[in-house]
Amino acid sequence: MAALLVLALAVVVPAAPAAETASPWAPAATAKIHPGVQMYTQGAQCTANFIYTDSLNRVYVGYAAHCAGLGEATDTNGCSTTSVPLGTTVRFAEGGTAFSAGTTLGYGKLVYSSWITMRMLGEKRADVCAYNDLALVRLNATAARSVNPSVPFWGGPVGVDTDGTAAGSRIYSYGDSSLRAGISVLGPKLGISLGSSAQDWTTDVFTATPGVPGDSGSGMLDGQGKAIGVLSTLALAPLPGSNGVGDLSRELRYARAHSGIDGLRLVPGTEKFSPIL
Repeated sequence: MAALLVLALAVVVPAAPAAETASPWAPAATAKIHPGVQMYTQGAQCTANFIYTDSLNRVYVGYAAHCAGLGEATDTNGCSTTSVPLGTTVRFAEGGTAFSAGTTLGYGKLVYSSWITMRMLGEKRADVCAYNDLALVRLNATAARSVNPSVPFWGGPVGVDTDGTAAGSRIYSYGDSSLRAGISVLGPKLGISLGSSAQDWTTDVFTATPGVPGDSGSGMLDGQGKAIGVLSTLALAPLPGSNGVGDLSRELRYARAHSGIDGLRLVPGTEKFSPIL
């Protein structure tokens, strides 16, 4: 509190109200780039999971590493499947369909791929090779100004789940496959966990409308709004139409150890997580 001495009397001047710190994120209602946005890599379309940042406050958008892979749709082993190189341009879009590439929202560069990293390291653990499926795209300065980290419809995330997801737990997601012809009502997904496997590197999830090609990479939230994983595969077992979801806590731990991105962390959403039960 400031004080001004006048004629030997202390006159107390009220302190000016502290200036509010401006949010580094665009408003959720108008942000162009956010979880659930479409991402195109050399023509292949996937869906963004969450927003990340680092110690230099650079902004990253996550999707599945296989979205930048060069193998067939059935190639799910990241240790043996090649990918486009780091530095490849990724385009963000909305309204993309099977017949249209949609409206461009911005661009970024592929800066981390678990698949590329595992091949480079000579990773041999079968569960890691099969289920470590995370890639990060760093936004350019222009695109970074139009980002909000909140998941459409649901809100959140509120952090990263590190305890795993028990079978029967509710799961929340948002997909944006171009196969859905831009029908936004098909984006939100409510489902249940079928339990984890492969030393908790993956969780099988069943939703009323299962993920389809183009939904790959989209994020999954638990009932508290914590980010649990990244949609990776369409499964035939244990339940036809279920999806394999890579464990985000393990994928992030691997990325922090090997990506060279200092201070990599998930950004919580600005909107409250509001599950509809």
